[in-house]
Amino acid sequence: MSIAAVDTAPLAEAADPAPVLLTVEEAARCLRIGRTTCFALIRTGELESLTIGGLRRVPADAPAAYVTRLRTTQRAA
Repeated sequence: MSIAAVDTAPLAEAADPAPVLLTVEEAARCLRIGRTTCFALIRTGELESLTIGGLRRVPADAPAAYVTRLRTTQRAA
């Protein structure tokens, strides 16, 4: 079997899928805010998060949901 005959399709499928959960630092980067501010949003319940074991994780769609709520609130004001 030559190298050219090797099927590379499984490698493409094995690529990392989009993350379901983000670290607090990743969520902060998505929102372009600091880590401390992100933790403050989590503490007040403005940004959804989960605890898995001793780890704090933010659902991947939570930063966008937070921005949507923020925009709606500011438009109403």
